Amino acid sequence: MRILTFLHSFEPGGVERVALRLVRRWREQGVDAPLFLGRGEGAMRGETGEGLDPHVPRGPGFSVAAFETLWMIMTLPGFIRRTKPDVLFCAGNSYAVVAVAMKLLLGRACPPVLAKISNDLERHDMIWPARIAYRLWLRIQGRFIDHFIAMAPGLEREITALVRPGAGAISVIPDPALSIDQIERLRAVRRAGEGSGRRFVAIGRLARQKNFALMLAAFARAAGAEDQLLIFGEGPERGRLAACARRLGIADRVMFMGHVADPALQTGGAAAFLLSSDYEGVPAVLLEALAVGLPVIATECSAAMRSLLEDGALGQLVPPGDLAAFSAALAQAPMPQDAAASLAQARRFTLEAASAAYLDCFAGISARPTEVRRGARRHSIPSTMTSPL
Repeated sequence: MRILTFLHSFEPGGVERVALRLVRRWREQGVDAPLFLGRGEGAMRGETGEGLDPHVPRGPGFSVAAFETLWMIMTLPGFIRRTKPDVLFCAGNSYAVVAVAMKLLLGRACPPVLAKISNDLERHDMIWPARIAYRLWLRIQGRFIDHFIAMAPGLEREITALVRPGAGAISVIPDPALSIDQIERLRAVRRAGEGSGRRFVAIGRLARQKNFALMLAAFARAAGAEDQLLIFGEGPERGRLAACARRLGIADRVMFMGHVADPALQTGGAAAFLLSSDYEGVPAVLLEALAVGLPVIATECSAAMRSLLEDGALGQLVPPGDLAAFSAALAQAPMPQDAAASLAQARRFTLEAASAAYLDCFAGISARPTEVRRGARRHSIPSTMTSPL
């Protein structure tokens, strides 16, 4: 079986990091798993992407980063026709437009598509006209994409309600955010805080979705004079966020660490891990923090957050965008943390377990006729980790 994964580039992102790990794991298991990249740049090329030998189409002589999705839609069909994969892996919500375009452009020549839902589908951050348009787009995905993956138990209900795929078209596979070896490395990182102040840490792409501006405002309001905030990650919002820190008078206590390989390994002495996103799916960085044993302060940015933090037992949840609540939680840190329960939760989201479950799903949808895959619009929610195919 040939499984084709398509990504924009090696630029850092949780969706891309997990996809690259899966491709590597499948190849280690002897699976034919080609990788298509719209462009070959990105900081993860020498890290998670090392040795994966992706196919990168010849560029037009200038950067395609500004229109990378359109570029992929233009170049991917030819690669699919040449390589004839048995199934396409759509690694996250941001790639759904490419998946639907392949169905439209290739017609019956397009292999079945399995799509992972990587972000919250409710999107309460949107104004209502945009939410209506987005919900229409989700229904379109439900008509074209053959199978969907929910990354945590409970998220399948959101897919059923908003995407409305065909019967049996949803499986629940816990997000393969961590490997067993990685968990063992992370659990050894936890240590007591150093110095007289508290150290808070955050990890994520510096993009509007992550709402780091909320985190900075809460830190300015609730942190002590000797407290520090370390933010690991890069992205288009870095300049704006640095200016925000200066405006709030906390620039000397906020460190923008940039892109760092395995940043969770540098979080051990933190008083708390902070997550301020407006919307997420199953944040891999949150699972890494649980593996380390860090107290967590997070916005309820996904339908999965309550189950991930066991209804507040493993961290404090606040409403998205609520500065007062985020500030109050930050002022109380560090909170007691059940390290054993945190570790047990992290161990539910391993690459080793998810890889096999994905392969079962791929085998199932590649073997089924098109009319059965698209099926009726009624849907029964699976009761096990993967639904019957």
